[in-house]
Amino acid sequence: MMPASTLAFTGVVHRELKSHLFPGDGREAAAILLCACTPGPRLRLLVREVIPVPHAACGRRERDAISWPGYYIEQAIDRGEAEGLAIILLHSHPGGLFAFSDVDDQSDRATIPCLFQAYGDRHGSAVMTPNGAVRARLYEPDMMIRPIDLVTSAGDDIHFWWLDDKALIAPAVRPVAFTGGMSAELRRLHAIFVGVSGTGSIQAEQAARLGFGAVTLIDFDKIERKNLNRILNTSIADAEAGRLKVDAFAGAITAYRGADVAKPITASINTREAVLAASQGDILFCCVDTLEARHIADLIAAAFLMPLFDVGVVIPVRRAGDGFAIADAVGRIDYVQPGGATLGDRKVYTPESLRAEYLRRVAPDAHAQELEAGYIKGAIEEAPAVITLNMRAASACMNEFILRAYPFRLEPNRGYARTRFSLAACDEEHFAEDDFEVGANPILGRGALEPLLGLPALAALKSAGAR
Repeated sequence: MMPASTLAFTGVVHRELKSHLFPGDGREAAAILLCACTPGPRLRLLVREVIPVPHAACGRRERDAISWPGYYIEQAIDRGEAEGLAIILLHSHPGGLFAFSDVDDQSDRATIPCLFQAYGDRHGSAVMTPNGAVRARLYEPDMMIRPIDLVTSAGDDIHFWWLDDKALIAPAVRPVAFTGGMSAELRRLHAIFVGVSGTGSIQAEQAARLGFGAVTLIDFDKIERKNLNRILNTSIADAEAGRLKVDAFAGAITAYRGADVAKPITASINTREAVLAASQGDILFCCVDTLEARHIADLIAAAFLMPLFDVGVVIPVRRAGDGFAIADAVGRIDYVQPGGATLGDRKVYTPESLRAEYLRRVAPDAHAQELEAGYIKGAIEEAPAVITLNMRAASACMNEFILRAYPFRLEPNRGYARTRFSLAACDEEHFAEDDFEVGANPILGRGALEPLLGLPALAALKSAGAR
């Protein structure tokens, strides 16, 4: 069953919390989470801020019990009230119990009502075990318990902890890549695809056949004859009818997966509709050819704490007599973990390049724009024969997701924040997360706070974005 509620951590925050909650003395420790949220229908709580409770401030710290001063809860209320952030009281279980104890229940009944008296209608508690697994729950104002179905952490590795895992000790072993265990978990996850053209159609096809439980397709464009040679699941009839890419692709997925898997969104990613649809997912795949769309995907990943996989291909050319020759065929795959180096930090786009792209769009010189925007840089090709390059890059991108969620690399995943391959040089190079400088990110964990993504154009009263 697909999760109705999720608690999402960045990898950085999860790692710091684990260090604080398990200092090595075998006794419980505590912290308070302040969480933004998505507007639904799926509830995603996003850990925006953590208030660690100092070990020395606790009145009692034992292997199976803890108490701490109310000052830290008051501090959480002061910080969270202005934006209506959910407060989650988190403590460790050094003995490894992956469940809430009777003592936990009693403590919540005494403490959680105080949070509701302060503000809000959505607060809760959580526990963490020594291997980092987290179980969480929310309370209604009448103290009815609403368990959280899934807890995620998106760091160098991507972790999923499920409510219906009945083990009292959190499992230390994840499903194995490429097995039925992986397929079973993917059936409960939601993949978002921004762009369903050359690389996007290939990745979405892979995701649907790997077994993702939901595949949302975001694209506003129509099918044309000139792109039939690189967009999967399209036909001459689709092109002649001017069928929308997302509708054609959703129909194909339905034919072999059944209803309710493919979710077509006929909108540009820079619209409110598309951003809110993307906020409902677990994994974000960016498969576009404009810098603006990459920028928006970058913002979505940060605001909603989603792991982002971005893929791009390019074929640079050089002069050769009166014509040109292929200089290389290059693919790039970036994995962006929320709280880490963004696509902007990595110079995939810059303020200058975003401005230049905007100027080309609003005051275009048609020839120059086509030369700049096409697959083959410096040559006009209406129907570039690039499906083999696209497949290489798209497969590498989807495999990068598998390597993060079901690790089997011989080296730590942190060393592979970017992969770039050259077909001309028969070469592949890798860049580590630490190769990129992380800039300030004011929208990290922002959720659906208005204006959406911090962009006035996406505010609730200005939802009709440009395509």
